[in-house]
Amino acid sequence: MANRQYAYQYDTSPRKIKPEYNQPKRKQSSKNTTKKSNKKKSAKSNVRVQKQIKQNKKIQAKARASVVVKSIFMFAILFFIIFRNSQISQSFSKIQMLKNDMATIQKENDQLEINIQNSINASTIEQAARDLLGMQKLNNKQMVQISLPKKDYVEPRTEQVIIEEKESWFSMFLEKIMNIF
Repeated sequence: MANRQYAYQYDTSPRKIKPEYNQPKRKQSSKNTTKKSNKKKSAKSNVRVQKQIKQNKKIQAKARASVVVKSIFMFAILFFIIFRNSQISQSFSKIQMLKNDMATIQKENDQLEINIQNSINASTIEQAARDLLGMQKLNNKQMVQISLPKKDYVEPRTEQVIIEEKESWFSMFLEKIMNIF
């Protein structure tokens, strides 16, 4: 059996030079020992080997589970980072779009202000009055001269303006008492 450990294994793992468990050393059997005692010893060593194999499998399972948990945790962190970056990118593009809209609206406002300033000009108002309303300038025949005496036509006000000031409640109380007597 010892030769079997060092034989070529048809597996993907490399050949193991030392076994994972310690095999009990066999004593050379004497002629007096029976087959039953050999079976008991081999059964005990098999039980130990099986326990050792189970422990190794548990350790390997724990190691695999920890690797899976760590990889899931790393995936979650990377997913969160990518999600935040996408939100930042969307917000940035939204801001840029709003800035572009604001720039176009500002240009339109400037153009409208220029149009208003041009339309307020006296010559454009006169032109619009002639063309749209059919108005004409007055000639000398249409003008009437009026002579007014140099008398002031504004009459002065005869009424007095009474300004009521708010009085304190104490002064109002005293005034009422004085009016009674």
